[in-house]
Formats: sequence, structure tokens, C-alpha cells
Amino acid sequence: MEEIFDRLALKLQEKNSELTYEKARTWVELLWEDFETTQAKAGREYQGKQAAERIVTTWIDGFGHRLHEFLAMNPKYSGMLGEDDIKH
Repeated sequence: MEEIFDRLALKLQEKNSELTYEKARTWVELLWEDFETTQAKAGREYQGKQAAERIVTTWIDGFGHRLHEFLAMNPKYSGMLGEDDIKH
């Protein structure tokens, strides 16, 4: 899992230069957890880490360049990501 999270964090950092590696890694972990939690709440069978990686990659490709804007508009998440040092 560490390799997958590392690879996805680097991919996110390529898409969004506003994020440090640490912030990108945190985003990857939050997105991954969100996907798995949503699937579980919906009563779906666990699809494995390949499915989670595919979805997180899709989200990074589609929205990664704007994730720092999400924090600016949603201050309740700023504490989760140590928002203090993210540039706006």
C-alpha cells in the first residue's frame, strides 16, 4: 500500500504544484478512504485495492489540479490537512 500511496501522491503533486508531498499524500489517503467508506456504506462488496487505486487516479486526473481550491472554500477540512502552509 505504501508504494501505491507514494506513487499516487507523486502523481497528484505533478498535477498540483500548490501541494507539498505531505499534503498530496494526505489527499490520496483521504480520497482512498472516502471511496472505500462510500462503497461500504452503499453495501457493495469490497472490490480490492485495484478498484480504489483506479478511482483515486481518476479523481487525481480530473480534479487534482484544483484540490487546493477545495480547501480554500471548505475551511472545515483545513485542520485535516494542516492548511496553514498551502498557497492560495
